[in-house]
Amino acid sequence: MTGRPEPLFPLFAGLETLPGVGPKTAQLFPQLRIDAPRDLLFTLPQSGIDRALRTTVKDASLPGTLTVAVTIGAHQPPRNKGGAYRIHVMDEQTSFQLVYFHARGDYWKRQLPEGARRIVSGRVELFDGIPQMVHPDHAVPEEEAADIPAFEPVYPLTGGITQKLMYKATRAALDLIPDMAEWIDPGQKDQAGWPDFAAAAHAAHAPQSLSDLSATSVARERLAYDELLAHQITLALARQTERRKPGRATTGDGHLQQRVLDALPYAPTGAQTRAVAEITQDMASTQRMNRLLQGDVGAGKTLVAFMALLCAVEGGGQGVLMAPTEILARQHLQALRPLAETAGVVLEILTGRDKGSERQAKLAALARGDIQLLVGTHAVFQADVAFHDLRLAIVDEQHRFGVRQRLELGRKGQRADVLVMTATPIPRSLALAQYGDMDVSVLDEKPPGRQPIKTALVSTDRMDEVIDRLRAAIAEGRQCYWVCPLVEESEVSDLIAAEDRFKRLRAVLGEGVVGLVHGQMALADKDAAMRAFQLAETQVLVATTVIEVGVDVPNATIMVVERAETFGLAQLHQLRGRVGRGQGASTCLLMYQNPLSDTGRHRLEVLRGTEDGFAIAEADLKMRGTGDLIGTAQSGVPRFRVADLEKQAGLLAVAQSDARKLLHDDPTLQGDRGQAARLLLWLMRQDEAIRLISVG
Repeated sequence: MTGRPEPLFPLFAGLETLPGVGPKTAQLFPQLRIDAPRDLLFTLPQSGIDRALRTTVKDASLPGTLTVAVTIGAHQPPRNKGGAYRIHVMDEQTSFQLVYFHARGDYWKRQLPEGARRIVSGRVELFDGIPQMVHPDHAVPEEEAADIPAFEPVYPLTGGITQKLMYKATRAALDLIPDMAEWIDPGQKDQAGWPDFAAAAHAAHAPQSLSDLSATSVARERLAYDELLAHQITLALARQTERRKPGRATTGDGHLQQRVLDALPYAPTGAQTRAVAEITQDMASTQRMNRLLQGDVGAGKTLVAFMALLCAVEGGGQGVLMAPTEILARQHLQALRPLAETAGVVLEILTGRDKGSERQAKLAALARGDIQLLVGTHAVFQADVAFHDLRLAIVDEQHRFGVRQRLELGRKGQRADVLVMTATPIPRSLALAQYGDMDVSVLDEKPPGRQPIKTALVSTDRMDEVIDRLRAAIAEGRQCYWVCPLVEESEVSDLIAAEDRFKRLRAVLGEGVVGLVHGQMALADKDAAMRAFQLAETQVLVATTVIEVGVDVPNATIMVVERAETFGLAQLHQLRGRVGRGQGASTCLLMYQNPLSDTGRHRLEVLRGTEDGFAIAEADLKMRGTGDLIGTAQSGVPRFRVADLEKQAGLLAVAQSDARKLLHDDPTLQGDRGQAARLLLWLMRQDEAIRLISVG
């Protein structure tokens, strides 16, 4: 099955095929992310209006939307052009007025003749003590009362599209739902009490009360689950396709790993040992590894990565570790070199800096297999870089690397295993949505000897005290980071903020004490500034957030973050993790500008209260929502229409295990439920997934 199944054709036809939608109106819908009738099914009402029939407007709480039966009384045409046309009406207990503007001729006399009975519905307000309904939404004969929904759904709109049109269009789209077999596991469906897809869609568009609008109503929950299930089937198919790619079994005997472990001054944590076991087990299988190593700041990912690289060497091959920037690549080199010497393996670095004959010599050694482990930037993607036998590729800081680069790296090594590392603790719900195609190892313990970090909140009014404190720390031979605020979106203003702060600190603390690094600097200057700080030639490093990932200066014990309230929690947690790496007691000062909002204060207090990155990430997700947390546009987290990742993380986990089980039982989706699931994938626009089935 390569094309979309025929029963779904009407749902994917042009919007102008719907009654009431002309070619002009059809062009307005895409602003609501609606391109076909199918999208209308998943554009659910965001609120509702109670239009249940009442006997009278008397004693009603006004202003409010009311629906009552009335007898039409006297008409009072406007005194001047464009004035109000008033119609006096009487319900069971009181009289009020209907008000229309721009009335033409005797139109209302004909529509609402005196003495007639009508059901009117609209917003009623008091005006000079008299209730008025201005431009009623409905005014129909009593026999048509059923046309007014007792609870009217209110849809999201855009310029040129009215509630009436949305109501009509969604009803027309609902009529196009074909008969479809059930794709949800019957046990799961019964337990949750979910209706069939068509019934759920109809119910979600016809809420009877406010509770029907909540994410937990069975109709909405069912539709949310359909979205999550389709997404997780797609990820599971990607994972299955990835796993079907023949890998190479790499088994080490552990002798190099043991040398390093014997030389370490401490024992690895349980989490580290577990992660190494999971990774080496994956490497030993003939399927390709596709694993994510997720660790909090300072959880010891580097050691785990190195153990995995040694396994590749023990198995007779090579390994590569890639970092997003040259600074980080060099830092990995510094951290790994002593370990490599202990193990007796050859470790080299390859970056854009390598030129000419030196580069040629490295490439030749790499191709011969004389270099066993390579650390590098994306320069290792270049066409002339060839390995002798690449077994393992490790990618550090995934969100800087797209899926495309992950695949390219895999191509370098004939069937090399891939391990992705990230220091950003991702809440489980997002990890499932973003990395559902990967297996995940989590480092959730800190190695011994890590100093706790004291976190304090300080207002920017106390700047001078903070600078005095820096002066004292420098006198004791300590070093400090000073992170400048993120100003607006433009990098120019970031730059100005950093340069101003640099000048001010230099004036107070003295020449040669303060260094500066920001995003606009040439790479060589940035490296020079970082290196000067690493070698303790400068004592204070003023920086924009360039330093958040990975820089390691054990002697730095103070982190000042200016205007901390403008940063994300996860980012602040990363920044704080830059100190507390050596023997000295460390402090993180979060400077905020008054007045601080309640949520701003709450966010900073979460940080002060815990050093657990996963707890912080969960709190951040609750407070900010998925989109802000990782900048949805480039994060690979899908945008769902009905499902809500924060509130429905539990559903996502069920969808993941269900999708994996479905594909385990029926890898090519040929069975009854498999065929139904194919229809779901088409319905949810997961055409990519369909290709994976046909390719697989």
